[in-house]
Amino acid sequence: MKKLIQTFKNIWAIDELKSKIIVTLAFVFVYRLGTHIVLPGINPLILDAVKSTNKSNGLLGLFDTFAGGAFSQASILALGIMPYISASIFMQLMTILVPQLQKVQKEGESGRKKINQWTRYLTVIVTAFQASAYIAYLNSPGYVEAIIPAFKPYFAISTVVILTAGTLFVMWLGEKIQDKGLGNGTSIIIMVGILARLPQSIAQEFVNKQEKAGGGLLIFLVEIAVLVAIIMGLIILVQGVRKIPVNYAKQIVGNRQFGGARQFLPVKVNSAGVMPIIFAQAIMFLPTLVSFTNLDSAKGIVKIFSDHKNFGYMLAYSIMVIGFTFLYTALIFNPKQIAEDLKRNNGFIPGVKPGQPTADYIGSIMDKITLPGAIFLALVGILPGFADRLGVTQSFSTFFGGTSLLIMVGVVLDTLQQIETYLLMRQYDGLMSSGRVQGRQTTSLPTSAL
Repeated sequence: MKKLIQTFKNIWAIDELKSKIIVTLAFVFVYRLGTHIVLPGINPLILDAVKSTNKSNGLLGLFDTFAGGAFSQASILALGIMPYISASIFMQLMTILVPQLQKVQKEGESGRKKINQWTRYLTVIVTAFQASAYIAYLNSPGYVEAIIPAFKPYFAISTVVILTAGTLFVMWLGEKIQDKGLGNGTSIIIMVGILARLPQSIAQEFVNKQEKAGGGLLIFLVEIAVLVAIIMGLIILVQGVRKIPVNYAKQIVGNRQFGGARQFLPVKVNSAGVMPIIFAQAIMFLPTLVSFTNLDSAKGIVKIFSDHKNFGYMLAYSIMVIGFTFLYTALIFNPKQIAEDLKRNNGFIPGVKPGQPTADYIGSIMDKITLPGAIFLALVGILPGFADRLGVTQSFSTFFGGTSLLIMVGVVLDTLQQIETYLLMRQYDGLMSSGRVQGRQTTSLPTSAL
C-alpha cells in the first residue's frame, strides 16, 4: 500500500504527466455529459419507460456497448466513435490492398495527413448512412411513441445532422486527447463507454444472485474470480511474444567498432489484435439486418446469428475469428520485408542463411504461434455466450470476453505503459517492482483508431 501511494505521488509530481491526466479526464467528462443529452424531438420521460422494456441484441447491443449506453438513450452522441472506427479500418485495409494508397502512405507526414483527411470525409458518409438507419430504429414500435408529434416533420433531417455533428465532435475529442492528453484518444473514448456500463452491470448481477436462494452470494464471488482469471489470461495473450535471436555483424570504422550485439526480434502471439473479432462480428451481424427493427420476430439463420449464446453462432463465430486472424496477420506481417531489413543492416538469425531462408524461418514461427493465439482469441470471443448460458445476466456477461474486454485490457496496458515511460524518464521506479508494462502493438489497429 505504501508503494502504491508513493507511485501516485511520483506520477503527480511530474507536471507534464499531471497536465495530460487532467486534460484527459476533462475531455472524458465532456464526452460522458454529451451521452446523456437526448436528441431534439424526443420526450425523455417516455424514452425512460421504453428503455426499461426494450433490450438491445446483436449489432444494436454492440453499438450501445461502445457508445456507453448513448445508443439506447437516443443521445446526440448515439453513434459515438464507431463510424470513425469503421472508416479508419476501411482506409487501413485499402492502404494494404491498393498500391496507389501505399505510395501515399509512404510519403511521410504529408501522406499521413492526406489519409487522415480522406478518413474524415469517409466518416461523414458512414455517419450519415448509419444515422438514417438509426432513424428507422427510432421509428420502430416502442421508441416511436417517444417522438413528439409536432416535431415529426423535422425529426429525420435534424437527427441526421445532429448525429453526424455528434460523431465528428467525438472524433475531435479523440484527436485532442491524442495530442494533449494521455493515451490513444479514440481508444480511451471507447474504453470509457464500455466501463460506464460496468458498475450498473455488476449491481444488476449482484441483485439477481441475491434474489436466488442457495448460495447466490457465493456464485457471485465465483463469477468475479472467473472474470479476474479471464482478464489475467487476456493480458498474457496481449503481451505474449516469441523472441527470435538476431546477431549483427561487427563493423570497424576507424578506431570504433559497431554492431556485434545480440538482440531479439519480438513476434507477438496475437499480432492481429482485436481486428479478427471485429471482422467476424461484422459478418455475423449481416443477417440480423434482415430484421433490423424487430429481432424477436426473426427466424432461422437470422435468429441464430442474433443470439450470441447459440451453439451454431459460437461455432461459426470461432471459425471466422481463426480465419480472420491468419488473414489479417498475413496482411500486416511481412516476413520477406523483415528478412530484407535484417540483411540490409548486417543482421542474421544464428543457423539460418540470410534472404529467403530467413523469411521462411520467420514465417514458419509466425504460423506456429498464430494458431494457438487464434484459438485463444476465438475462445475469448465466445465466452460471453457461455457466461449467458450459465446464468450470468446479459449485461454482465459481455464483460467476460469479446471485443469489450479485449479493448479494455489493451487500452489499459497501453496507457499504463505511457505512464511508466514518464516515470522511468524522471528516474522514478516503474509501476511494478519487477518487469515492465507492455502496450499493444501499433499494427493491430488503425493508428488513428483503436
